Amino acid sequence: MTNKKITINDVALHAGVSVSTVSLVLSGKGRISPSTGQKVNAAVEQLGFVRNRQAALLRGGKTGVVGLIVSHFSDPFYAQLTAGLTGVLEAEGKMVFLTQGGRQGEHLLSRIDTLMAQGVDGIVIAGGVSNTAEINARVNGLPVVFASRASYLDDADIIRPDNMQAAQMLTEHLIRGGHQRIAWLGGNSSSLTRAERVGGYCATLLKYGLPFHNEWVVECESSQKHAAEAIGALLRHNPTISAVMCYNSTIAMGAWFGLMRAGRQSGFESVGNVFDQQIALAAFADVPESRLDDVPIAWSLTPAQEIGCALAERIMQRIDKQDAHTQEQIMPSRLVTVR
Repeated sequence: MTNKKITINDVALHAGVSVSTVSLVLSGKGRISPSTGQKVNAAVEQLGFVRNRQAALLRGGKTGVVGLIVSHFSDPFYAQLTAGLTGVLEAEGKMVFLTQGGRQGEHLLSRIDTLMAQGVDGIVIAGGVSNTAEINARVNGLPVVFASRASYLDDADIIRPDNMQAAQMLTEHLIRGGHQRIAWLGGNSSSLTRAERVGGYCATLLKYGLPFHNEWVVECESSQKHAAEAIGALLRHNPTISAVMCYNSTIAMGAWFGLMRAGRQSGFESVGNVFDQQIALAAFADVPESRLDDVPIAWSLTPAQEIGCALAERIMQRIDKQDAHTQEQIMPSRLVTVR
């Protein structure tokens, strides 16, 4: 091939179809047979054709680009969500314009302006949103779908995990294992996700008539060092505790190291002698099962990647105007035990 710019006419000639057919395949419009679509896409790939998406936008078409704003790239929840969403959209021939809005949403509005300037067909916003009114006014009718880790948005098209269900599931797992004195470790009281999880934990204890003590619910920043110190202090002051619920995987691993340091064991086998017993650990995780640490912990896996897939399907529905109504979709977690 020469350095000549590949045009839509070259693609049509290579695929043996008309220019209008190529245009229909690229735009996703019209009734095109699978075999014809495959021929056109193969020609696009072989020739290295790059579609001028801005030109398509000016012609009143779609750019095939979806904007995704996450709070922070390093957060495992948003990393898994992004993987799920991009996988589905790219399989449909869409592109994802990824950016971050800040942990507190401090850059959110400017990032929305950037995506609007790029001519995206729709926007997915994951985290960092306090209200939707200003955002809806800003996007001027452009489809927007939200993802959050807790239920704090009203009148929004939103997909989120079921934090209450996840906490209830973990707490019941410990209770069925014979544990009746269960503590909580980790998270900050300002976190809505933590509030929902603690709510599910407390509600389950009450359901089974088990004791709940405020001093058994301990705040701790997400640091293995702080978690190791916190669980040591918790058990020294409350030696009858036999199980600990951990806010996330970092807290859980810190708690596990803390138990080892204190000469205690982590496991589910013994709930007998108070001072010789194993301490059962349970925790919430945002990573796939294959990436869980091989330590004896019961995990509630947040369906972050599945939420990303659902977001992709939902934003495509909104873009294609299949459903203009807002809806809330709550996705349950899954229990995994490592012994």
